[in-house]
Amino acid sequence: MTEIQTPRLLLRRWSDDDLVPLSEIQADPDVMRRVGDGGPRDLERTAEDIERWEEEWDEEGFGPFAVELLASGELAGVVGLSVSELQPGVEINWWLGRQFWGQGYASEAAQATLEFALQDRGVDRVVALIRPGDTGSENVARKLGMTEGREFAHPKHGFALQVHEIDLTQYEA
Repeated sequence: MTEIQTPRLLLRRWSDDDLVPLSEIQADPDVMRRVGDGGPRDLERTAEDIERWEEEWDEEGFGPFAVELLASGELAGVVGLSVSELQPGVEINWWLGRQFWGQGYASEAAQATLEFALQDRGVDRVVALIRPGDTGSENVARKLGMTEGREFAHPKHGFALQVHEIDLTQYEA
């Protein structure tokens, strides 16, 4: 079982106990407005997400982590990797419950996940696809050392996405 511990967080695979707290996070329109299609998700859709993520772990050797606070055991959200459907490379994503915003958890978890991708899993390029104006995610990408690239329209939903990227050479510099 793959786990990463940071000073304040445990990044781990998903369990049945995560369904309800994750569905509460994903039911919040403010959390989900910049994730996927931008809409909140119900319990059934959240269960499908967890199932798909666990399949990705089994098939790819990486996937989205459950982010747990070490101090309390609370599920804070999702940070992880997926094969990008929109850009070459592996995509890093993050979304946390609103009560966990502004405390550096996303940056802490994303940094550990980026290191895992580049050093443990042999990924040579990681991208983050961020909607322009999502200053929180733009700040996380900057802290990861990602460079801002071109903007394009999501082929299915039409909204703009900005490519942020880092490769192994940039990461090691």
